[in-house]
This record gives sequence, C-alpha cells and structure tokens, in this order.
Amino acid sequence: MTLQIIWFVLVGVLLTGYAVLDGFDLGVGALYPFIAKTEGEKAVLRTSIGPVWDANEVWLLTGGGALFAAFPPVYATVFSGFYLALYLVLFSLIFRAVSVEWRAKDPAWAKLWDWAFFGGSALPALLFGVAAGNIGLGVPLDAAGEYAGTFFTLLNPFALLIGVFGLAAFITQGAAWSALKSEGDLNARATKVRRLGVIAIAALSLVVTAAAALAAPARFAAVVGSPVGWLFTALLVAGLAVAFLAGRGRKERFAFYGTSLTIAAMVGLWATSIFPALVPSLGPGEALTAYNASSSQLTLTVMLIVAGVGVPVMLAYKALIYAKFRGKISQAEASSHY
Repeated sequence: MTLQIIWFVLVGVLLTGYAVLDGFDLGVGALYPFIAKTEGEKAVLRTSIGPVWDANEVWLLTGGGALFAAFPPVYATVFSGFYLALYLVLFSLIFRAVSVEWRAKDPAWAKLWDWAFFGGSALPALLFGVAAGNIGLGVPLDAAGEYAGTFFTLLNPFALLIGVFGLAAFITQGAAWSALKSEGDLNARATKVRRLGVIAIAALSLVVTAAAALAAPARFAAVVGSPVGWLFTALLVAGLAVAFLAGRGRKERFAFYGTSLTIAAMVGLWATSIFPALVPSLGPGEALTAYNASSSQLTLTVMLIVAGVGVPVMLAYKALIYAKFRGKISQAEASSHY
C-alpha cells in the first residue's frame, strides 16, 4: 500500500470521525425546537452536547489540516471552489457555538439563541451532504485544476438529494444521542424520531442508489464492482437494523452504535465510489487523485509519523471526556452553564 493510499484512508477516517461525533451534535441542534417542549428539556439537550461539541469539531479541523498537508491541490481547489458554501458552514458553526455558550447566560434573548442553535446545526448538516454529493457527481475543473463553476452549480438535484440524505442521517444520530442522554417524555420523543429516522434513511438509500446509477454511473459501478463497496453496504444495513430494533433503557447505547455504524458506512461507500480521486472532474480538466495531487514522499512519511503519535493522544483525550460525562442527564442535573 502506497503512502498516497494510506493518506486517502486516513483523511477518510478523520472525516468519518467528524461525521459520527459532530453528527450527533448537529442532529441534536436540528431536533432541538421539535422534541424539547420545556425549558428543562431544552437544558438537557444543551447539556448533553455542551462538554463535547468543541472536541468533536477537532475531527474536522484535523481532517482539513491533513488534506492541506497531504493533498494541497485538492485543498486549494475545494476551498476556493466551494468558497461561499464553506463560509455559510463556518458562520453557521460560529452561531451554533455562541448559542450553546450564551443560551443559559442571556435569558432575555433565549428565543434568538434557540433559533441560532437550530439554524447553526441544520444548515451545516445539509451543506456537508451537498458538498459530498458534488464530489460524488464530479465538479467542473479547468485545465489548471481549478473549479470552473459557480455557487449555484453546486445546488444541482443530485447534490441536494445527498444533502437531504446526510441531514436525515445526522438527525437520526442526534435522536439516538438524545434518547441515550435523556429521561421521561423527552426520551420517548427522541426514541420515536430515531426509529422514524432509520426508516427515512432506508428509503432514501434506495432513492440515492437509483439516482447514483443514473446521474453518476461510474461511481455506482465503482461500488457494486468492489468487495469493499459490498462490505460497507452490509455494514449500512446492519447499522440500520440495530438502530431500529434496539429499544429503550440499556439498549439505547446499541441504538447509538447502530446509527454511528450507519453514518460510518455511508462515508465508506462515498469514499469507495470516488477512489482514487479526491475531486472527480466533469471536464475539461483532469481529476485530482491521490496519486497526482499528493505531497512529496518525504512530507507524507513525516506526517504519518506525526499522526501515529498525535491521533492516539487525541483518541485518549476524547475517551476520557466521554467517560467523564457518561450517563443520563435529568432536568434537575442539567448544567446552568449551558
């Protein structure tokens, strides 16, 4: 296995970690106005993500840094071509962060912060899927490898479909986390949304598969023609089954594991469909791949050593955080800080 392939996989792992972990943060925010009916229930949801949301976003920052160092032309093309969309994501995440930290401290503006929490969670969840859809479909690149479209080029039907698919997955992940951390009526509502979300993901999976076969036949063929693609398909089905069949109480943890496995499998299928490209091209420029857009062998080697030290430390830190704040949160225990 070459260093280019290793880094393709590592970037995929970092993006998967972000999708799974910040996915429940975004999902909780997107569900916030709909399943939390009282101030106490709202406080429970905010407290459930309060100690971990910023640590979860480290996965995105690390993934972006790895992309910059390992595949600099890809980083340049994506961040310049998707400029406006990325700024919308950035501002949304800023509003979400401010709302989480200020909601309990500024009750006079509670409604504003509630809507900022919702919008700052739902919009990125949708736009991340739109970005993945455009990469899966392919983007117009010129001869220099630069993006040749506009912001509205990104809002094509296939990408929007993938955006809705990703939003449904994040909402389901958020519902599974909310059920895991809550009690009483809030728990019952979150469990209901989780099951409905699993059904929605299963239905959308069929729609996305058909759309990919028609709109991106090369990506569809890459998945069905690869054992890895069938493996991720099996993991997707298994994750959905576990998330749907798991009940309440102690089984809620397995439901969360099921939705997490579902999201990881979705990212795996997406990566399988585009490999070895990182930015497939609709022409006339050449696609940016793991082979023609990578850094030098020396850079990739040094980075691999750094990652071998840094990633285990990051994982240990995150495991400590989740162990510290494990368990359900009652309304009486909901932190006044959030």
